[in-house]
Formats: sequence, structure tokens, C-alpha cells
Amino acid sequence: MTGIAINGRYLTQGMTGVQRFATEIVAAADALAVAGAWPAARVLHPADARDAGLQAFRPESVGSRSGQAWEQIDLPRALRGDLLLNLGNTAPVLAGARQAVVIHDAGAFDTPDSYSFAFRTWYRLLQKRLARGGATILTVSAFSQTRIAAALGIPEANIGVLPEGGEHVLRIAADGAVLAKHGLLPERYALVVGNPAAHKNLAALTAAADVLGRHDLVLAVAGAADPAVFRAGGEVAAGAARMLGRVSDAELRALYENALCLIFPSRYEGFGLPPLEAMTCGCPVVAAHAGAVPEVCGSAALWFDPAQPATLRDALLRLIEEDGLRDGMRGAGLLRARDFTWDRAARRLLTLIEDRLA
Repeated sequence: MTGIAINGRYLTQGMTGVQRFATEIVAAADALAVAGAWPAARVLHPADARDAGLQAFRPESVGSRSGQAWEQIDLPRALRGDLLLNLGNTAPVLAGARQAVVIHDAGAFDTPDSYSFAFRTWYRLLQKRLARGGATILTVSAFSQTRIAAALGIPEANIGVLPEGGEHVLRIAADGAVLAKHGLLPERYALVVGNPAAHKNLAALTAAADVLGRHDLVLAVAGAADPAVFRAGGEVAAGAARMLGRVSDAELRALYENALCLIFPSRYEGFGLPPLEAMTCGCPVVAAHAGAVPEVCGSAALWFDPAQPATLRDALLRLIEEDGLRDGMRGAGLLRARDFTWDRAARRLLTLIEDRLA
């Protein structure tokens, strides 16, 4: 039986959604390996990698390069015939068909305005080459499965799907001091977790800031958002928007647990981790009906049309004014979140690569 090697480049990168996926699914698979329910694996990484804290899997520093050069040159040289698992959109061309790669979305093809020319060109060329080279392509939602199949010219049935988990958000105790730090009161703010990428649709939030401001509520934006977005929406929108900047995991949990709701306006999402984290924390979700987010939230969210800001205002007014709606959404979200765990994701990953290991 072929052994397993895991691409540990994520251990040198900052923590975004893709690195969160890699970190959590490797940790879950490692825990299953301790119990004898997952094969042993090597985690191959560059020399400057952080400690992954694994028990059954064996970390192994290989090569002398870093970044893409390490991934394309040093990593494939260290495989020794093992099947390589790549969890973060990219993989070494030289590993050919002896690998599986998780491509989280087709954003480089579908939303090119969200990326630099160099970035989207590299991703398009690399991912097409990986598919032509026989790599097993995996992704995190049925939506991404459809879009990646179209972008790479391969059958949807050839792309395995393994949804993500959300319970990691409960692992760190909430840091409630973040509320006082930013002058926030429990249930008197709506939370946004986003960035200025075009597909995140933060400009649509001026409508939310306006309706919240008229009800003496605040729009708290965690992440690198541009305050000018809200100034363009007028005095009420600008006054209701509060920029929190980057927050820690402990602060984010506290923000979820105390928010009136999470507003998730993204027009394009390969999975939608913030809505799942919010539901896991008992935070109601008001989301754009777009991308993979409907797969994640189901009937537990309030939906709006990302192209029509008035529908976001209507959804928020319902949440603010309709008795019992928020409590009902909290319960529905907690129930829905139980379907998404990293243990389940790791078990699904093993199922999808078992035939390559035989």
C-alpha cells in the first residue's frame, strides 16, 4: 500500500481560510491516526515551518528553498513514492498523478478582478496543468465542484467533495474584552468578517450600515475593510460602521457570540467558513444567496440578493423587529452546524483517496 505525504507549505503561511482548512483537517486526521482510523503520514515542510503539534503524523523538514520554489522543486523530490496530499489550491507539477489537490474554488477563473494579474495567471496555468497531469482534484462544496469542472474542462464526477468543519472556533476561550475595546454592546451590533476583495461585496454593506444606524445599532467590520466604503454611503452609514481591523481567534469567538447577527455579503464563495463559525457560536446569519453559502447554511439563515441592497435592508429589519426570529435562528444555526465537523471532513478525505492508496 502506498504511503501518504502531506504538503506542509501551509505551516509557513498566514492563517486565512485555506490555511485554516489545512491546519484543521490535518489535525483531525492525525487524531484519527492515533485511534487507528487513518493511515500514518509524513508532513513534509520547508525549514521555517511552525510546529503543527501532531501526535501520529511525522513532520519532516525537506529541501532548502521556500515558497513556490520549495513546492515545485524540493517537495516532489522528497516523496519516495508516497501519495502527496495538497490542501491549499496549489501542488507540484512534477508529482504528476501521484497526488491529490484540494482546489477551494474557481475564483481565479470566475472573479479575476479579485486577484492580481500574476496571481490569477499562475493559478490558472498551474491548476490546468495539474488536471492534465492526472492529479486527483478535490474541493469543498458542490458549487465549487461545478465551477472547477467548467474551468478545468473535466467531468464534475471526477472531482471529490469534502465539506469543512466549524468546531475549531470553540477550541479557544472567548476574549470578551474585545467588546469594550471597540465600544460594542452585546446584541447591539451586526458583525462582518471580510476583506476588500471585489467578490466579497463589502460595498453592499452601506445599506446595512444605514438601516442599523437608524436603529442605533453598529456595523462592526473585522478584517481589512476600507472605511471609505461607508463614507460613500452617507453620514448615517459612516457613523454606524466601526472598523475593528484584524482580530484574534479568541476575540472573533466573542464577537460571534455577542453579535445581533453575522452579515455575509460575498457574491462568490467556495465554501463560506465565517457563516459556519457563526452558527457554531449561536450567531444568526444574514447572507447573500450566492456561491456555496446556501449549501452551508441551508434554511438556518436569512437570505438576501447581493445585487439588490434593499433586500439586505429588509432582512435586517425582520431580524430587528420580528419577535422570536433571532432566537429561532440561533437554534436552527446550532443544529445545522452539527453537520459540519473536521472529524467528518478527515474521514471523507480518506474515503476519496483510498483507491489511490490501494
